[in-house]
Amino acid sequence: MATRIRLQRHGKKGKPFFHLVAADSRAKRDGKFIEKLGTYNPTANPAIIDIDFERTLNWVQTGAEMSDTAKAILSYKGVLFKNHLIKGVAKGALTMEQVEEKFNAWLAAKEAKIEGKKDGLVKNAEQERVARLKAEEAANAAKAAELAAKNAPVVEEEVVAEEAAEESTEETANDEAQEEGAAE
Repeated sequence: MATRIRLQRHGKKGKPFFHLVAADSRAKRDGKFIEKLGTYNPTANPAIIDIDFERTLNWVQTGAEMSDTAKAILSYKGVLFKNHLIKGVAKGALTMEQVEEKFNAWLAAKEAKIEGKKDGLVKNAEQERVARLKAEEAANAAKAAELAAKNAPVVEEEVVAEEAAEESTEETANDEAQEEGAAE
């Protein structure tokens, strides 16, 4: 029986969620499996990967094949690196203390990189929010100026119309006065 470490899809349409499992290579993708090793949520940024490190390392050491995606995930989490270091112990190149030291140094560097990415995402989100606010303020100012421009000529037209009405009433009053003076 060939054992394979692969992903089982769960979740709903458009929102995938995967279980990392050790299964018989002949089993269906979402079918029967031997052991659930962890979960993978690709929709989060950065992706959330939660695995049982020791059990996964055990499966890798016993020769389980990996799908391409599972291999990438295990490499990202350091399972393949630790397996590589342990093989070095078997060959006599390293001791277990050196393996743990190298792996912990690698893990610390990886965590720092992930935290840097999270901080960068938060900073970018804040910059985008500030940029959106500035753009909205500029748009509101433009709309206000446009409304002021539309309302200003209307006021001037009303003033001109009122002045014209006053002049015509004055002219009419003057004409009536002249007609009365001529009639006398």
